[in-house]
Amino acid sequence: MTDILPGLQMSLLEILLVCGAVVLTLARWFPAAARRPMAFAGAGLVVLPSAALCVAGMRWQSVPVMAGGLFALPFAVAPLLPRRSGRQARRVRWWLALPGSAVCLGLIAAGPAAAWALPRPDFPAPSGQYTVGTTVVQWTDMSRPETATTDPHDHRDVVVQLWYPAAQNTPHARRAPYLGRTRAESRIVSDALADSVGVPGFVLDGLPQARSRAYLDVPPVPGHQQFPVVLFSPGAGGVRTQNTALAEELASHGYVVAGLDHPYDSAAVLLDDGRVVRSKLASTSDAAEGTRGAVAATAIRAADLSFVLTELGKMAQGQVPGPLVGRLDLTRAAVTGHSYGGSAALQAARQDPRFAAVIDLDGYPHDAAPTAYHQPALALVHTIGGSTADYHSRITKVLGLSTAAGYRLTVPGSSHLTFTDAPLYLPPYSPIVGGLGRTGSLHTTAGATLAFLDHVLGKAKGDTAQALKAYGNLTVLAPHAAH
Repeated sequence: MTDILPGLQMSLLEILLVCGAVVLTLARWFPAAARRPMAFAGAGLVVLPSAALCVAGMRWQSVPVMAGGLFALPFAVAPLLPRRSGRQARRVRWWLALPGSAVCLGLIAAGPAAAWALPRPDFPAPSGQYTVGTTVVQWTDMSRPETATTDPHDHRDVVVQLWYPAAQNTPHARRAPYLGRTRAESRIVSDALADSVGVPGFVLDGLPQARSRAYLDVPPVPGHQQFPVVLFSPGAGGVRTQNTALAEELASHGYVVAGLDHPYDSAAVLLDDGRVVRSKLASTSDAAEGTRGAVAATAIRAADLSFVLTELGKMAQGQVPGPLVGRLDLTRAAVTGHSYGGSAALQAARQDPRFAAVIDLDGYPHDAAPTAYHQPALALVHTIGGSTADYHSRITKVLGLSTAAGYRLTVPGSSHLTFTDAPLYLPPYSPIVGGLGRTGSLHTTAGATLAFLDHVLGKAKGDTAQALKAYGNLTVLAPHAAH
């Protein structure tokens, strides 16, 4: 009764509450013979679902519906009840009741509208052949001090979520929460994300309740097959799960995806010792200071990515614990990221030749010393929301530094957040999430990423450019001649 119905974005109890509130509001406008049954039926459909929702846990989207129904209740029912004198109370005059009914209907309509605009995300089923598993690990880089604190003994921690091809029909397997390992962690991260964009935490209350399509802590698919690896860095203030739909799609097609949380950069990171590390990123109106901050943050992220690649190598050899011993093909490792994370991916690729490919999801390059690098590179670029000539010029210049082919894919109808999970749970307003639809955005991002990786990492034959053209307007940059 409290499960959200796909498409409607409301539970059965919430739908009954809406129906009851509407009937109750309109009861006084029915013919006299119908008023009594309509009023009492509406009252029951408001009071009983409201009580049940209060016990089970009410979403904020239901509050205006309940308010509208309860406001209409006395005006609909009271005139139908006998008074002590045996006479019924007089109904409110129509010219007074009309604006009251309009207000009630407005409140009632606000509930479904809010549920539609800010739904609980429903992740699309991955299209690949593999079931998807996920687990979370934390690693400490003892070679790097944590620069965000003054403790000389504090070293750089990185929290990593792995998505991988998993065994089917694992007993007691449960779908993983979207934002964390537990509901409590999901709530912490959700509140931090809401705070980072300046809205109350309850506005995003669907996120802690959402579950992905991956199964938590299940064994990998049986066998000895080794899988290529894709590292992912989120946007500024983003979190390791912000591209869960992309990670699950890649894992279902035989990739292992490692999504990073960057402490003091990601909105909130829950460490193994129970500490919650919040973002220390700060906006500034000083352009020079903003550039310096972006360069510093990108450099830290790039070092995080190389460190995680090293730790994955240790996991593959059984030197650190993890579920994927002997199952990782690190000769086919790609690095990718969104926004700041895309910039970090480009810098990590330049600095670390172990990466065989790089993908930038709409990130402005902040590398302070861009020079030639050897990996094939793909950049997905938005078209809605302040795309500037400087950005296009910069990304084209950096892609052109690759000694392999560089691809700039401009996606029509996309905005900056199109390339994340945001279209699943934010209002479908094109300047925010683009105009490709809630799942169309995800299919475009995942499809282009998968097509590129399959071709450059050797899983597919044929022309890479031809495969990418299906997803947008493609510019191919000739390989740079390194000296």
